[in-house]
Amino acid sequence: MSEEEFATERIVAPGAEDAERAAEVALRPRRLGEFIGQRVVRDQLELVLHAAIGRGRAPDHVLLSGPPGLGKTTLAMIIAAELGASVRVTSGPAIQHAGDLAAVLSSLEEGEVLFLDEIHRLARPAEELLYVAMEDFRVDVVVGKGPGANAIGLTLPPFTVVGATTRAGLLPAPLRDRFGFTAHLDFYDADELRQVLVRSAGLLGVELAEDAAVEIAGRSRGTPRIANRLLRRVRDWAQVRGDGRADLIAARSALEVYEVDELGLDRLDRAVLSALCERFGGGPVGLSTLAVAVGEEPETVETVAEPFLVREGLMGRTPRGRVATARAYDHLGLRRPDAGATLFD
Repeated sequence: MSEEEFATERIVAPGAEDAERAAEVALRPRRLGEFIGQRVVRDQLELVLHAAIGRGRAPDHVLLSGPPGLGKTTLAMIIAAELGASVRVTSGPAIQHAGDLAAVLSSLEEGEVLFLDEIHRLARPAEELLYVAMEDFRVDVVVGKGPGANAIGLTLPPFTVVGATTRAGLLPAPLRDRFGFTAHLDFYDADELRQVLVRSAGLLGVELAEDAAVEIAGRSRGTPRIANRLLRRVRDWAQVRGDGRADLIAARSALEVYEVDELGLDRLDRAVLSALCERFGGGPVGLSTLAVAVGEEPETVETVAEPFLVREGLMGRTPRGRVATARAYDHLGLRRPDAGATLFD
């Protein structure tokens, strides 16, 4: 299961994933001018695309990196829309063999955009095939097996690869070097998320109060996808238990129902912090032990809960294991350990 799927399951009830994905797609901006936030990336990308359009050529390949939910897939769709080109969508885990990628590449049309999500998970033989295709617009197809096998070179029309990754460090250098433009997406600030929420509320037909937008934005972990998801939950509460208006009372009440606190921590985050502080005295404690204590897989704790807790200064990572910070104790309303205990300030 990918990191994005983990994040989905934390807020959305099982069985509702398809409807949630459809709702997320409906809220995505279609053009660069509609895209909120990431100002530097937008400006850089606009130059790359408009220069290529002016020359009448396919733009350089684009690599988008950053945490889940910040708009990598949306930008890939926008790139195709700005170019007036169609987009072919696949992902690293879906391409297990070089032949799988060769079949996709050989069917591309001139100027088409190939979006490779989770590109860091491409199989090694497929990576090597992609090197040549991106640089020389050529792919070698092996026909037959054993001594009688022949490699047939196929010339590809110019196209643009848009790769997306949450773990850019796992990309081999030869693959990274094939991208002419690399962008890293950063977390959004509260005002940018407020703007995202106002736009989404308009598309959803939700009457969203300004103070409610600010409240939701502050609990959205700097991530537009989470902001939009929380907005839909607030809309549900307002419809079922309120007067239909997403005001501050509706926002706070809905987020309390869905166990999202004022910092944006959810049930898993608080379970990890509580175990670390109350069961292990603030640490250090190993990842596997911590995961067992909260009844989750180590990968879930490491990829879903831990990055946000570290970023918010609630947890630290040391060579000996995970440790709680003073802020973690304060947030949970717990008494800090006596002086001399392992605790980050």
